[in-house]
Amino acid sequence: MLKLSPNDITLAQSAPNKLEAIKRIAQSLTDKGLVEHGYVDGMLNREKQNSTFLGNGIAIPHGTTDTRNMVKATGVAVHHFPQGVDWGDGNTAYVVIGIAAKSDEHLGILKQLTNVLGAEGVEARLRQAKNAEEIMALLHGDVQLEAIFDTALIQLSFPASDMLQLSAVASGLLKNSGCFAGNESVAELITKAPTHLGHGVWLVGTNKHVTQTGVAFVSTCHECTFEGEPVRALIAFAACNQAHQAILTQLTNLVFNQQHSALLDANPEQIIALLKGEDVSGESENSAIFKIKNAHGLHARPGAMLVAEAKKFESNIRVANLGGDGKAVNAKSLMKVIALGVKHGHQLQFFAEGADAAQALESIGKAIASGLGES
Repeated sequence: MLKLSPNDITLAQSAPNKLEAIKRIAQSLTDKGLVEHGYVDGMLNREKQNSTFLGNGIAIPHGTTDTRNMVKATGVAVHHFPQGVDWGDGNTAYVVIGIAAKSDEHLGILKQLTNVLGAEGVEARLRQAKNAEEIMALLHGDVQLEAIFDTALIQLSFPASDMLQLSAVASGLLKNSGCFAGNESVAELITKAPTHLGHGVWLVGTNKHVTQTGVAFVSTCHECTFEGEPVRALIAFAACNQAHQAILTQLTNLVFNQQHSALLDANPEQIIALLKGEDVSGESENSAIFKIKNAHGLHARPGAMLVAEAKKFESNIRVANLGGDGKAVNAKSLMKVIALGVKHGHQLQFFAEGADAAQALESIGKAIASGLGES
């Protein structure tokens, strides 16, 4: 896991282009005794093959497999560019992390980094960071970037006969998940008037004595009303930062598109996917399992090759690392694929749904068998 120290971070940097930024990063790696002088050529060649920009203002330049023998010790050098560096394709990097890795240790670094790549507001916070401690906290994931929202915060078909009972259950779920500092928050949420979103779906929230931002979803199996409107489900927010904004935005989209029934008829996993904007389709009959042969797993280059192959097809394609947690992610998202932490010998299961699903799986299988751009 990536653990930075202030000595790894160089603040207030500027560079006219990404090649100059990479050269300076390479010099930092050399000065720290992590790599030999020629390692910079591998980093520049790697960038020519595929962009190392990951998203949310973060780029991770590193060497090619041919220059791996020039790595003396695994480590990183981080440069902060408050004004940004043009990384091509309309992307701007504010934090550039140069990686030196002797084997596949960097996969853990990449996986740690991808935890912050999909969260809202990271790019702005990295750009505005004033010291090394702020950058470290963001990259380590010590700053809450996403609201707590899992199956433990969902209670379906609770035998509630009124809004008060639904609010009490939602408050209890949030408190049990560590979102509240005390009973004051529970009382605040229970007594606060909710907002009707239509079709029996209600919304309520509080920022009183909240320790962590979280979301709870509670539905009732009874017919009841509040202020003359039907009550079928309550969505409750506990907010102490902006980590809930992505879910709130997704909820707004669902309501605007009149997709209330999708929420009301969903199971806990589907509710989470809906409110996080993830795919909720069932696993397709089109699936296949392939073993990764790359000696150093799916680092950035083969990962980018895999994503590029998946993007050739219209079908929805998901992939799960059977050697990891087994959770399927979007195979067309580089940061999602890298976050799987795929190492040599791991098996990947692909699910494809669409008119060209069978062709997509066949093509992906051939790409993996050929080494994804590596011998």
